[in-house]
Amino acid sequence: MLLENLNMFLRIVEKGGLAAAGRELGMAPATVTERLVTLESHYGARLLTRTTRSISLTDEGRELIVGARRILAEAEETEARIKLGAEGLSGSIKIAAPHDLGCNHLAPMLDSFIDEHREISIDLSLDDGNIDLVAQGIDLAVRYGSLSDSTMKSRKIHDNRRLVCAAPDYLKRNGTPLHPEDLAHHNCIIMRFGAKTIQDWAFVIDSRQHVLRVNGNRISNNGDLVRRWCIAGQGIVLKSEWDLKADLSAGKLVSVLEDYAPEPNSLNMVYPSGAVQPKRVRALMDHIAKAYHQKF
Repeated sequence: MLLENLNMFLRIVEKGGLAAAGRELGMAPATVTERLVTLESHYGARLLTRTTRSISLTDEGRELIVGARRILAEAEETEARIKLGAEGLSGSIKIAAPHDLGCNHLAPMLDSFIDEHREISIDLSLDDGNIDLVAQGIDLAVRYGSLSDSTMKSRKIHDNRRLVCAAPDYLKRNGTPLHPEDLAHHNCIIMRFGAKTIQDWAFVIDSRQHVLRVNGNRISNNGDLVRRWCIAGQGIVLKSEWDLKADLSAGKLVSVLEDYAPEPNSLNMVYPSGAVQPKRVRALMDHIAKAYHQKF
């Protein structure tokens, strides 16, 4: 019963409420409440702060999330070893990635992993923002840039260059910027992450890094839409090389200002530092790393 209650607790957190968790698990709201009280009594601590409109984790609840996932993962792996043998992999893996990267590069890698391990299921969330991996029950996220959250661990996949690009038609109509300061006279398509718009673009000018503010009439939190606007000739974009590689090869986009590009950052796999990675997640991480190095 403890394992079932731990699983229920994780569903409450991931779904954002007791009623939603109950619907997914086929339980009446009263049953969910009763079992949550039982779980809190078992640990002698309040796990959730509940109001009529929302729930939030207590410090004890957040700590239990990590422990619950470890306990359930170990139980699932034990069952898999018994049923499938020592080398068998089974179970669900929840993974998060940016839209462009997830659709164009990661999805085929996940397909090949499932082809090799038929007992594995993948739950892929595409979001250009940085979601809370612990609260959302994400096993693994693929993200650009350096790791700033001390509660996370990361494993580098590959270097990542950020490119300034435009469609040939846009450059024909508006001219090609030859210096970063020329962007002041161009329409730049801007990404937004949550409430933050990325209008400060970094360049290396005279061996020093400079940040220039750009402007434009199109802003979106969806990287795929930003790329499509750029291909349609609506403006200049700053995006990861991984997102634009196929379009550059096909001649749909042209890279500009390469002489002023800053040092590459990295493409990483990120996961909660307190979590014990199940064997299936470790295997997927190895598969993704190998696939990227073979492809690029």
